[in-house]
Amino acid sequence: MPKFYARRRVSILAALTGLIASVALLNSPTASAALPTPVSASTARSYLSQLTVATENRTGYSRDLFPTWITISGTCNTREWILKRDGTNVVTDSACAATSGSWYSPYDGATWTAASDVDIDHLVPLAEAWDSGASKWTTSQRQAFANDVTRPQLLAVTDNVNQAKGDQDPATWMPSRTAYRCTYVRAWVQVKYYYGLSVDSAEKTALTNYLASC
Repeated sequence: MPKFYARRRVSILAALTGLIASVALLNSPTASAALPTPVSASTARSYLSQLTVATENRTGYSRDLFPTWITISGTCNTREWILKRDGTNVVTDSACAATSGSWYSPYDGATWTAASDVDIDHLVPLAEAWDSGASKWTTSQRQAFANDVTRPQLLAVTDNVNQAKGDQDPATWMPSRTAYRCTYVRAWVQVKYYYGLSVDSAEKTALTNYLASC
């Protein structure tokens, strides 16, 4: 084979290899792509140092005090809006309910093709927020927190993983995917800082330890 054609063949193979790699990269799940990018680890450490440390108080808590889900855009409520944001090839009906698509859960690395298998996690749980200061908020403030699509607070995840997490903070629960833990604690601290919520001592210790390795 003439050298010209040999070089051309090598170039074509290299180009195809690069294209395949690029397609694979595009199709591979990016754990933090859906969640609004949290602050950096250094900023999170700074924020954490400024949070009030206080004992949590659950007195008077009811989930009903945090109205969900509200209309975000058109016919889409908060859950439907996050499902569209976090999913791939999501198709919705006229009421904005997801009829098809796929969802990658960054907490456990699972992918789901039925919206019914996906929960929208409040990264800082509603009960945790209540314990940390939201008990003093107005209903409209609690509604804003429960439906916040701007901060890294809402995320589509595997339903039973979300249910297992419940209202736990990072002292007792973290995503099983260790690769996502840095994103998780950075987001947690950012949300608590933005809303002026406190942390308890065990929570602060856990966050400090996780952020130290980010």
